Amino acid sequence: MDKIKQIEAFVNAAEKGSLAKASLVLGITPVMLGRRIDALERRLGIKLMHRTTRHLTLTERGTVFLDHCRKILDELEQAEQMIGEGLNKATGHLIVSAPAAFGRKHVAPHAPAFLAANPDVKISFNLSDQVVDLVREGYDLSIRIGGSIDPSLVAVKLCSNHRVVCASPDYLRKHGIPRTLKDLGQHNCLTFNLQGGQQRGWHFRENNKTVIVRTSGNLDCNDGELLHRWCLEGFGLAWRSTWEIQSELASGKLVTVLDDYALPNYDIMAVYPQQLYLPLKTRLFIDQLKTIYAEPDYWTKPY
Repeated sequence: MDKIKQIEAFVNAAEKGSLAKASLVLGITPVMLGRRIDALERRLGIKLMHRTTRHLTLTERGTVFLDHCRKILDELEQAEQMIGEGLNKATGHLIVSAPAAFGRKHVAPHAPAFLAANPDVKISFNLSDQVVDLVREGYDLSIRIGGSIDPSLVAVKLCSNHRVVCASPDYLRKHGIPRTLKDLGQHNCLTFNLQGGQQRGWHFRENNKTVIVRTSGNLDCNDGELLHRWCLEGFGLAWRSTWEIQSELASGKLVTVLDDYALPNYDIMAVYPQQLYLPLKTRLFIDQLKTIYAEPDYWTKPY
């Protein structure tokens, strides 16, 4: 029996949760689908799932095998698409994850132009500040800002970015300019709370080492745009990415402090799972973002 058909039967049964539902997807009878799974288990010499009339439950080895089977089927589909399309036509469903504020301003707005150039592609966005599991959750691509990248993933730099401490000129006139990291303790620092994911503190570089400074203030939130507005209105210091404050820095509405302690880079990256063939839809979308972000005045435009 064809190995691919056995794997397709196993993956669909595991994802749908029943032989009946999986058989409808594959266009075969539940009996035939069950036979394919039986043949697969006999060939491997292990039990992949426990089956009853109503439920399917993966074994521990079945769960591990499922991840590998999904990759095999994905790579097979990609290879067939590349050959069938002559390597020059993007098709399919592109599923993208991005940080909420960045995604709203600098990723999703560029989708219409991409779709106009690639009409056979459909795009879905998940805009969230939570880091997603690309493989398990089925994402083609994730846009990430700074942080470490799992070695099983591929990261492509889209543009440079830095984390800086900033404030309005009015705040600094009233409260003074911090000169050292210790001075932060004397200032009202606007921070993300536990829900915002920045509870560990602000990161800096001192004596060639990364240090974390816990800050405090009378305002915190889980929304970057709100924190940004508080900073502009003079309520305190904020630790922000240059991508979101570049236009205010250029206009003088915000100024940076403690620049000597800033981390060397906190780049904006496109991240995707390692794979034999990168789908054209993914590569073209990455290329489009890189081109747009490299435009000379892009980051100083008001949004």
